[in-house]
Amino acid sequence: MENMAEEELLSLEEEEEEEEEEEKVVAQDSARVPAPASAPAPAPPLAQAPALSPSLASAPDEAESNGLVSPLKLVLTRHDKDGVSEIELKIEKVTEVVKESPSILDSSDLIRERHISIQRQLADLEKLASVTEGDFDSASSLNSDNPDAENKQACPLCPKERFRSCNSHKLRRHLQNLHWKVSVEFEGYRMCICHLSCRPVKPNIIGEQISSKMGAHYHCIICSATIARRTDMLGHVRRHVNKGETKSKYIAASAAKPPNEILKEADTDVQVCPNYSVPQKTDSYFNPKMKLNRQLIFCTLAALAGERKPLECLDAFGATGIMGLQWAKHLGNAVKVTINDLNENSVTLIQENCHLNKLKVVVDSKEEEESEDILEGEEKLGNVEVTKMDANVLMHLRSFDFIHLDPFGTSVNYLDSAFRNIRNLGIVSVTSTDISSLYAKAQHVARRHYGCNIVRTEYYKELAARIVVAAVARAAARCNKGIEVLFAVALEHFVLVVVRVLRGPTSADETAKKIQYLIHCQWCEERIFQKDGNMVEENPYRQLPCNCHGSMPGKTAIELGPLWSSSLFNTGFLKRMLFESFRHGLDDIQTLIKTLIFESECTPQSQFSIHVPSNLSKQGKRKGGETITNLAKKQKTDVSTEHPPFYYNIHRHSIKGMNMPKLKKFLCYLSQAGFRVSRTHFDPMGVRTDAPLTQFKSILLKYSTPTYTGGQAEGHVQSPPEDPVADKVEMAGNDKADTSSCRRW
Repeated sequence: MENMAEEELLSLEEEEEEEEEEEKVVAQDSARVPAPASAPAPAPPLAQAPALSPSLASAPDEAESNGLVSPLKLVLTRHDKDGVSEIELKIEKVTEVVKESPSILDSSDLIRERHISIQRQLADLEKLASVTEGDFDSASSLNSDNPDAENKQACPLCPKERFRSCNSHKLRRHLQNLHWKVSVEFEGYRMCICHLSCRPVKPNIIGEQISSKMGAHYHCIICSATIARRTDMLGHVRRHVNKGETKSKYIAASAAKPPNEILKEADTDVQVCPNYSVPQKTDSYFNPKMKLNRQLIFCTLAALAGERKPLECLDAFGATGIMGLQWAKHLGNAVKVTINDLNENSVTLIQENCHLNKLKVVVDSKEEEESEDILEGEEKLGNVEVTKMDANVLMHLRSFDFIHLDPFGTSVNYLDSAFRNIRNLGIVSVTSTDISSLYAKAQHVARRHYGCNIVRTEYYKELAARIVVAAVARAAARCNKGIEVLFAVALEHFVLVVVRVLRGPTSADETAKKIQYLIHCQWCEERIFQKDGNMVEENPYRQLPCNCHGSMPGKTAIELGPLWSSSLFNTGFLKRMLFESFRHGLDDIQTLIKTLIFESECTPQSQFSIHVPSNLSKQGKRKGGETITNLAKKQKTDVSTEHPPFYYNIHRHSIKGMNMPKLKKFLCYLSQAGFRVSRTHFDPMGVRTDAPLTQFKSILLKYSTPTYTGGQAEGHVQSPPEDPVADKVEMAGNDKADTSSCRRW
């Protein structure tokens, strides 16, 4: 034991001798440096150098992990009579090591370092308080005779004027109540409130004095923003999360970005960004569910290209450019495609997708020279012009034959620009995805955007289509143009309206007359458009075929609109679209186009044919174009009678306790009664017919069977003999064949 004690004493003496030698070397170095003439007298020596506590001894490691190297140098630096102390030299060595091997947070690829107010635990803030004690205590405090002054600690997130140094238990209570409880949590970190001079408030002039307060704020862990309110900070972080911007993204900024995914649709390859189906997380939105919409637009453009060529086409909101690429790749020289987008990242992605599909990119009317990326012997399929411009500005500057508008939400903000320079007999297609307002879920938004009053009805999808057509018609009339509706489709995710532009004030006046109000009965859901005329009618309820106003108390009807009151389909154009779908192998939309043709004719026809000259390809270019033009004019002149507006849902008007007939048989019953009838794409159980609602219900009741109750046999329900509708159906049944001979649908 005595030997061990002697060895420890010897080791301590050796360490003291080494420290004295180091102090002599430092003194000699400081003596070599000449002092300036105006240098102040050296400060008196300190009484005793404070010993390093365990928290201070481990401070360099903690500071290195938290990116807080610079405060340590200020804290542990003290001036001795011989110059710089050995504690400062050791810290400088630590900083050199940190500079040589920087952590991830110190890398140049990152935006900034993490602020000291962002910590994982409350104990980390307490350690910072013990480290930053020297920042708030002057050198005179070290010379004070009060021994309790060394035990006091200052808050690292508050200035000295706001919170003075105090004991450790008071400091802990202060940090917990003022900073930690009101912090914002994100991925294991706490963004505590900061009272330092990071965010100064505008000074106030009070008399001759200027007082400036330091505003409390939060430091964002993701970006360099400082935000005052906690609620605003929560919303700020939530927006970062919705955009996919998280802390891990910035830490891994130096790593390689994940490769973009390549999708294929209609023999067209398109490169999409990560999170391509979430519009809040990507600039280039791509929705695979809109494939049906893109194919309908393609068939529309292909049918228009058969009338005249070349066509100048515009995809005003390109995103990934998938729609414009399909036009240029499959229609070739018949179209001159322009893809526009305001976002720079989307424009870059569109150019990459053009090269991916072997298409020449034209930027500012000049071909982009990308000869290095193109193999020798590969032929370009066509030219695509890519522009980065606001859609309204582009449509004001240039004229087009075909314009497609597909913004995110409503398209009413771009209709005036679209009809300003559209050429005569050109086509404007409008896709509206604000279905919450169009389908009467947000009625106040529909009133604000479209200026119409709507309610939720059984025919709400056709109501939405007529609302959009009415908005398009008003925008065209403001530019002295009329429209001819080629087709209107309302499905689950979108409302698509395609119109042909007819120039001239006469066409504009005729179009404006087709915008009317609708009277809708809220009891039986009968509906009828108001009659033309400016005279105020004494009793508008008389226009409804039903008698609900006389039998029900109060007001029973409501006025909806203004709406488009004319036809929604052009049969000849739809047949040409079907031919183009067969020609290009678009099998997904052929069933839909057939349903639209049935609906436009409103006749129970199950077979139809498209008569196109078989020797069209053998004729010359000019002669073939004239033949197609004549065919288009013939189909345009042979316009059948307009289909009846709106439809009835067979389940909505079913009788309780009765089994309805099959939909196909019920359509045969209506047709045998002498009414026009067809199915509709708006509703799978909807029936478009010109029969009034009372007669519709009578025929439905006649051929319904009661449910089985108490041994009662099933059979046809015999309607009263005085019912004229039933007599009409029986007479029609005697004249025609049995219902089994009805043509199949």
